[in-house]
Amino acid sequence: MVATLTGLATLFYSACAASDFAGRASVIDGDTLEIHSARIRLWGIDAPEHDQLCRDENSLQYRCGAKAANELDQFIGSRNVTCSAIDTDRYGRVVASCSVEGADLAEWLVSHGHALDWPRFSKGKYDQAQKDAERTGRGIWAGSFAAPWLYRTCIRAGGATMKCSDDAR
Repeated sequence: MVATLTGLATLFYSACAASDFAGRASVIDGDTLEIHSARIRLWGIDAPEHDQLCRDENSLQYRCGAKAANELDQFIGSRNVTCSAIDTDRYGRVVASCSVEGADLAEWLVSHGHALDWPRFSKGKYDQAQKDAERTGRGIWAGSFAAPWLYRTCIRAGGATMKCSDDAR
């Protein structure tokens, strides 16, 4: 009986440890990281796609998806990222809540206007951070943009990057 309980405890510990990731992260895009060869999608948010265009406060287009990735990369720097797995997405990526020195990366992205709260998944966890970014005109909120999920839908329907990037909120 003791051996069985020890075996179950070891199995449970191994399953939990396998669902967590920590280490140096490579930024793949504004809401995807890679740690130790594992692709990790940040839970609860959606950042502009890498080729997506937004308009700034002067209505000039810029690559807001690339900017989100670059800003996230700068924020993380050489610090270790810790992630707790929540789910797996349809592409096989781990969906996780990730942080750097206690700072929630998803919340940081949303509060700086580099990503949107995705209530379908977050149940509004980052709603206040988004409202604050919008109110103060940070990041994509300084100009206009299409929500990333609308941009992807438009691209899948055969739309061009320029057309799909226009403000479709």
